[in-house]
Amino acid sequence: PPLGFNVGGRNVPRMLAEPTVLGLSVAYLAMLFAVAWWGDRHAARWSASSLAPAVYGLSLAIYCTSWTFYGAVGRAATSGVDFILVYTGPVLVVVLGYPMLRKMVRLAKQHNVTSIADFLASRYGKSRAVGVIATLFATVGVLPYIALQLQAVSSTFGTIAAPTPLPGSVPGVVHTDTSLIVAALMALFTILFGVRHVHASEQHRGMMLAIAFESVVKLLALLTVGPFVLFVLFDGPGDLLGRIASVPAIADRVTREGSPLT
Repeated sequence: PPLGFNVGGRNVPRMLAEPTVLGLSVAYLAMLFAVAWWGDRHAARWSASSLAPAVYGLSLAIYCTSWTFYGAVGRAATSGVDFILVYTGPVLVVVLGYPMLRKMVRLAKQHNVTSIADFLASRYGKSRAVGVIATLFATVGVLPYIALQLQAVSSTFGTIAAPTPLPGSVPGVVHTDTSLIVAALMALFTILFGVRHVHASEQHRGMMLAIAFESVVKLLALLTVGPFVLFVLFDGPGDLLGRIASVPAIADRVTREGSPLT
């Protein structure tokens, strides 16, 4: 029988066949490839239109990764409205830090800087030692972050996909190595649309359009899930707040506003 989970007293099915979820995931990634390819081929047309500012704005949501979603949800579950800080920081950087970001972009183009290591090295007389040290620190720092992204993808796949039983296998284990597949596809996507031309003036229009398209998908998903939770799983905001208030432990987490975890 299909597995499910209980929300608001209702049993909601959650498991799809593993091949189905994998097929949908690959189809979605293929759609992103198609959008990026079209964006590259027609960059001159759409980048000069009124669509360009919207694409740029939507592409800023690239920081909202799968781990950002998990982190924000986990923070909301344990610390209440404190989770808003996950989004407040980047917004402040984009809005209040605009003069600094503009200066950094200008200097990057002036010195043909294409990485953080190059940027720091150029500020110290193009020191090779500074560039090497910055590269090592960036590599060590980014590896755990990449691992978290892949773990989030794999965990999401395992949450919604029912594993295909194999002889002698352990029940409840997803057998497809989704992390490896996703990592390979992301690497291919980056090579095709991100690092073919490494130059400070290169803007990778196709990748920007694909990221903007993905942001629209995320917005539609959130705007769909929100009303579904409120009016299908629960009987409106009043019912949801009432159920939260009826469980003191949950009510305390929602209203503690960043107090130390217990």
